[in-house]
Amino acid sequence: MEILGKIRVINPVQQVSATFKKRELVVTTDEQYPQHILVEFTQDKTDLLNNFALGEPVKISINIRGREWVNPQGETKYFNSIQGWRIEKMQAEVPASAPTSLPPMPAADAFAPATQFNEEEHDDLPF
Repeated sequence: MEILGKIRVINPVQQVSATFKKRELVVTTDEQYPQHILVEFTQDKTDLLNNFALGEPVKISINIRGREWVNPQGETKYFNSIQGWRIEKMQAEVPASAPTSLPPMPAADAFAPATQFNEEEHDDLPF
């Protein structure tokens, strides 16, 4: 899956444990009702965000992860996360511009019907 949008937030790397680190990014989609989506990059993928800046248009390849957790009272809870595994810079939309010069239009009489047409003249066209 992919998310397209502009970078709104890039958080610093968080060292969660001795063996696990993550870095979060918020991207704002460009739709009628923009969404602010939190995407986390983990382990070696945290370095992917080093070359990106706020406001930059990006395409993020993601996986949706879900997990189950049972709290001390025995209640089961479910959590989802969005994990990024690739991020690419997108070109900012450039409005299409009209050509600067158009070829000249032929004169109206250039398409006038032939006036001196003789059907009896022989031509060597095969059709």
